[in-house]
Amino acid sequence: MASPAFEEIVEDFEFLDDWEDRYRHVIEQGKAMDPLDEALKVPATRVHGCASQVWLHPVIEDGVFRFDGDSDAMIVRGLIAVLRALYNGVPVAEVARIDARAELARLGLNDHLSAQRSNGLRSMIERIRETAAAAA
Repeated sequence: MASPAFEEIVEDFEFLDDWEDRYRHVIEQGKAMDPLDEALKVPATRVHGCASQVWLHPVIEDGVFRFDGDSDAMIVRGLIAVLRALYNGVPVAEVARIDARAELARLGLNDHLSAQRSNGLRSMIERIRETAAAAA
């Protein structure tokens, strides 16, 4: 059910042997992402429950879900990039059908993130799901 962009990340991870390399790859994904416009870093786009500052800006056009995001922490920017690969371009009605936990487990993220990062990741996924559900 994952998007081609997410499947590409899964394939990249298969070639990376240790978690340090995977961690660096996630950070590189975040560095490759365009920064979120400062005007969009407002309380309405801020995600609470994250140890670092996180902003997600959803856009739903023609029934298709997409979002941009940013964080002050490089690993979190990378996690946002991974979530963008998972969710961007998905019909808004199908966002709730994506089992993000299972998809992210394919990357081994569940086993290697701190409790704070895991909570933040759950908060981001919850925000994505809530936004899509409200628009569906």
